[in-house]
Amino acid sequence: MTDLAALTQQILDAARRAGADDADAIAVQGTSISIDVRQGQLEKAERSEGVDIGLRVQLGQRQACVSSSDSRPAAIAEMADRAVAMAREAPEDPTVGLADKDALARSTDSAHLELCDDSPEPDPAALQDAALRAEAAAQENLGISQVSDTSAGYSRRQIHMAATNGFSGGYARSDIGLSCVAISGAGAAMERDYDYDSRIFQADMRDPADIGRTAAARAVERAGSRRPRTGAYPVLFDERVASSLIGHLVQAINGSAIARGASFLRGALGEQILPDGMSLIEDPHRPRAFASKVFDAEGLPTQRRALIDNGTLTGWTLDLATGRKLALPSTANASRGTSAPPSPSVTNLALTQGSTSRADLIAQMGTGLLVTSMIGSTINPNTGDYSRGAAGFWVQNGEITHPVNECTIAGNLRDMWRSMIAANDARPHLSRVVPSLLVEGLTLAGD
Repeated sequence: MTDLAALTQQILDAARRAGADDADAIAVQGTSISIDVRQGQLEKAERSEGVDIGLRVQLGQRQACVSSSDSRPAAIAEMADRAVAMAREAPEDPTVGLADKDALARSTDSAHLELCDDSPEPDPAALQDAALRAEAAAQENLGISQVSDTSAGYSRRQIHMAATNGFSGGYARSDIGLSCVAISGAGAAMERDYDYDSRIFQADMRDPADIGRTAAARAVERAGSRRPRTGAYPVLFDERVASSLIGHLVQAINGSAIARGASFLRGALGEQILPDGMSLIEDPHRPRAFASKVFDAEGLPTQRRALIDNGTLTGWTLDLATGRKLALPSTANASRGTSAPPSPSVTNLALTQGSTSRADLIAQMGTGLLVTSMIGSTINPNTGDYSRGAAGFWVQNGEITHPVNECTIAGNLRDMWRSMIAANDARPHLSRVVPSLLVEGLTLAGD
């Protein structure tokens, strides 16, 4: 295994020799396995492994980024020369600059976050067996016409970052997953649905047969879907899709959008965005969560914070550059890959859950739509106007009556967020812990 700490230092040394004033480097070493099965047979098996490196150099207030999969010393020297030559031609940017040394994370130990499973890499045959078990379980449902896709995968990555300001830190991540997509009906009457599980630790994975059975049952429930009536109705976003509403909120408070003036929330700091009593908490230190980290991509220490506190918007999501544009400190939310400079991005999120079940909200909504899947997205970044294709189930007098498809939901996100009522069914292991959400008065376009 490559010593990534030594490799990133080697990249920084090359950047200095090439003439860079400052630089930061990232190295990622990974292994991934992907297995697809169909009709009881192996359809595809892929394995990849390698090391990718990235370098950002700074010349005064000019910067440039380059990346490579070649970590030979000669290739690194050439990469550094190319990066410095690019930076000389880049326009000046007053927000360019590394973090101050005294602001850097003092500890880079991520062991307590349990981000990587130390158990042996799963054998491809074991992943294939899990996928076949899920497919076979789905096919036991007589209402299924076919299982279109069953996949299992595993990856493990070692990441290390270093900079000329003295920062050096790294961590390992692993994940394993299984998904199954089932189809009911035939021809124009086909309906599809899915189930999946993805974890950091192999021992936490759900049983493959349960995933297959659930995917099949969901597809069968969708048989006979038809378009709903056009009108204004309450809409209940199922837990599987409810996090998309929070995703739109996260995008609207991202520092990049705020600095560009391209967000309908740019003047909303301190205003009420969610209902009273509802908060949105970011916790980058949650164990066994995919987005956890003790430091961000610029070496700053991460911390728990409330993006929305008791309904009120408290701040933006910032890295160093967007913070400088807004005359604000970074919130330690920098994220980056090997080929681009840092940009702001959230880690783990949790929305305040309610005290009632999804079934209670279905009974409460009377007549409306339960959304279980969504396609497309039209969001006006300047107004918050919202429109998405949806499918799910029609609710009449508080009871599910039949499946629906081919409809469009429309509204305004600020109005939607203010009227949300949360269920209590969020899955705690996900990076975004968001329950089913009931929203009043949306417009449905159907028949």
